[in-house]
Amino acid sequence: MSPIIAPLCVALSIIVSADAIRFRSSAFERAYERLLGFLMRDAEKTSINGVVWYLIGVVFVLAVYPRDVAVEAILLLSWADTAASTFGRLYGHRTPRLPNRILGLPVAARKSLAGVFGSFTIAMLTTLAFWGFCTSGMGKGLPEASWQWTQPGTGGWAGLLLLSASAGVVTSIVEVLDFGDVDDNLTLPVLAGALVWGITVVLRTLSDL
Repeated sequence: MSPIIAPLCVALSIIVSADAIRFRSSAFERAYERLLGFLMRDAEKTSINGVVWYLIGVVFVLAVYPRDVAVEAILLLSWADTAASTFGRLYGHRTPRLPNRILGLPVAARKSLAGVFGSFTIAMLTTLAFWGFCTSGMGKGLPEASWQWTQPGTGGWAGLLLLSASAGVVTSIVEVLDFGDVDDNLTLPVLAGALVWGITVVLRTLSDL
């Protein structure tokens, strides 16, 4: 993964440097927003660029997690997080808002059941497609993959559906929790990736019993 990490770190350094200058120079800030403002959320114009958090999260998972888990974590950020936002905006007004806390854990503002449904569904489908067809290839995948179609007991369709549903659940949980000022571009790939990795370890352990 090092060939991928290196250019990402270069890009991260450039964007962090640009942000540092932006916060210190009003002239640079105006030029920056004229050029790239259409890519930024309103909140990012007075805070750290969301791309910074995204790149930190991506570099972390690529450096720390197994290759397939890292790719899965990035896919969850790209698709499930987007689905949660899209479903929430389109259908959130038709479903109940989530409470402020669930099991004692703080829930981010403006989260709805519609967003949870979108996140869960897309995370499950993404996981099913990734490990079922791209990585494991119905028995012809990468031998070092964290989950194997051929692993006894927890492989095959039953294991894949269990893994996919579990990934949907943990991704939805991470997506709705409030982590304060930490951007979800960082928390979602890191935490959801860690939990999915843990699930694959459990499934592999059970298959060895």
